[in-house]
Amino acid sequence: MSLPTPPLEPQHPVGPVRSNLLTASLDGLPPLVLGGAQFNHQYNADPFSLPAKDIIKKCFDAGVCALDTSAYYGPSEIIIGEALANPEIASLYSRDTYYIITKAGRITESHFDYSPKWMRQSVERSLTRLHTSYLDIVYAHDVEFVPLEETLDGIAELFKMKDEGIIRNVGISGYPVRVLVTLAKLVQLRLGKSIDVVLSYSNFTLQNCRLKHSLEDFCAAGVKKVLNGSPLSMSLLRSLPPHAFHPASPELKEKVALAANYTASKNVELADLALRFALRNWNGTTVVGWSNLEEVDAGIQAHWDSRSEQLQEEDKMLVDGVHKILGELLDEEWTSGLAQNCDYVL
Repeated sequence: MSLPTPPLEPQHPVGPVRSNLLTASLDGLPPLVLGGAQFNHQYNADPFSLPAKDIIKKCFDAGVCALDTSAYYGPSEIIIGEALANPEIASLYSRDTYYIITKAGRITESHFDYSPKWMRQSVERSLTRLHTSYLDIVYAHDVEFVPLEETLDGIAELFKMKDEGIIRNVGISGYPVRVLVTLAKLVQLRLGKSIDVVLSYSNFTLQNCRLKHSLEDFCAAGVKKVLNGSPLSMSLLRSLPPHAFHPASPELKEKVALAANYTASKNVELADLALRFALRNWNGTTVVGWSNLEEVDAGIQAHWDSRSEQLQEEDKMLVDGVHKILGELLDEEWTSGLAQNCDYVL
């Protein structure tokens, strides 16, 4: 079965283009956000060789008016900052027409610091790298790796910087959904404030829909927006083998490989099906990383394809087939962070 379908509405951008009215609040967040993890050695051997300026301009032209990066992502902030300062972008897109989102608190793979001093220092460094006077969202990054109590002072410092106008929205990010829910409630209880934005990755995908099941819990904690990161689960959901660092179990990787063979037998790439599934079923914003212009085109095409009723019917059979192959590994999680955080009782 081949799925060659033209864009539903190719003349329409997916989000606001050069609008400083929508980006003044979280309401203007587009359905797609360009993820900055791709501009890092973990995903690309030479991230400086990627056409960052062209990727970002193509995204902005298409209404993908938001960038998500992190101080932890190696040179990502530097690469993005230099691209944004390039006259080809700066002359067309003023700072108030797009969102810059970054993260603080994770320093290396095993080193974390959520102290107020470091969080402020990290944010100030990000401002310099990204050539901006404010950041639209700053997440406390990968909060599951230290006791939740140890993140509170750093998160309080982020709220202080929000009061100063340096940050517009305070967020938390990480993998385990139940830990993010618990921390959002803990912030509300201890700090008397509500987290603005939560980002979880690999938790609303063709393989795992745990994030959607927790939306009411986040709402009860006062969270305004929940973003879905990595709809391809950090390279797991594709025909190629996942990156070597991927933490999924060997059993899950084996099942996904079988699913990729199944969709290939129907002339459909697993990554395409997985992206359409996530975009079709997630009612909100999805963060996707693209390393070249062809991937940008494919991602935007997937946005429009996910709205096609014809493709939805054709995809349903494939999704059912993949889910049957995954079997009991549907919604399987991998271990991330401290076990005590998963058992934290308020």
